[in-house]
Amino acid sequence: MISALAIFIHYLTATVLSKIQYLRYWSFVGCCIKEVYLYTKRIMKIIHTLLSHSLMGLVVLSAATVFTQPTKAETITGELGNVRAEMSYEKPEEYKYKNIRLQIVRGGQTVFNQLLSQDNEYDRPIGDLTQDDKLPVLDLDGNKEPEVIADFFTGGAHCCTYSLIYRYDRKSQKYIQTRHEWGNGGYILKDLNQDGLQEFNSRDDSFAYAFSSYAASGYPLQIWQYRQGKMIDVTRRYPKLIASHASELWQTYIQAQQQGDDGKGFLAAYLADKYLLNQGQDGWQRLQKAYKKSDRNKYFADLRKFLRETRYIK
Repeated sequence: MISALAIFIHYLTATVLSKIQYLRYWSFVGCCIKEVYLYTKRIMKIIHTLLSHSLMGLVVLSAATVFTQPTKAETITGELGNVRAEMSYEKPEEYKYKNIRLQIVRGGQTVFNQLLSQDNEYDRPIGDLTQDDKLPVLDLDGNKEPEVIADFFTGGAHCCTYSLIYRYDRKSQKYIQTRHEWGNGGYILKDLNQDGLQEFNSRDDSFAYAFSSYAASGYPLQIWQYRQGKMIDVTRRYPKLIASHASELWQTYIQAQQQGDDGKGFLAAYLADKYLLNQGQDGWQRLQKAYKKSDRNKYFADLRKFLRETRYIK
């Protein structure tokens, strides 16, 4: 019964909190930051209440039932033009994955067919971040040659997501891999400048826990382009999006204060957005007027140092 209880608790926290991760991700790339912040707090309160009461009577599954399920092979596929990709994997136990294989067929010929290395056995293939059963295959850099994106979630309450991007090299006639770490968040593919190519709309995850808990951390906007095998930070090219994002962060700071939080995590991200707009001085003036707590001098000094380390202040 104790083992079954542990399984139930692990499932509850890993499943529900991972949902929070994706809700919070969607918020911090440009929508509903305030609403998701409040939703996160409500969910955390519900989980605390559940775990504070006896769950023994609720757990009816035995550990033997959970761990004796047969291994099931699963696949995620995607296709564009003459390129088709398939990622297959096995799930021998709950939250564990092995034998992850990526196969890429180009023009009817298998060009890539390899087992992918994992950081650990909990790395879960997730396909498209908005469609679990779809493997993204698209032309990211406009060279008429589709790239393949294999996304992974490392498990846990809110960490981490990374992408393996495969680009076909005509000279060597092989696929070359580029890896990009997204941290606690992820990305949304969207053509932001209407040039026919999609950008990775994301956030700067280095702000997680920097000045507050994860639930009360804010994140500056971050936009990436993939060009000839490299990820390029192009956030500053989108001042309207940055300004809108900064406004959302400020409103969330106000809401956090009303909920009893100091809001330092949201203020830090707000100021970073202001530096992206070349409005750092205006941002500091607003922070100094807003934040009056006793630790303000230390907070401002730590924030200035952090923004230098993360290259917002140059």
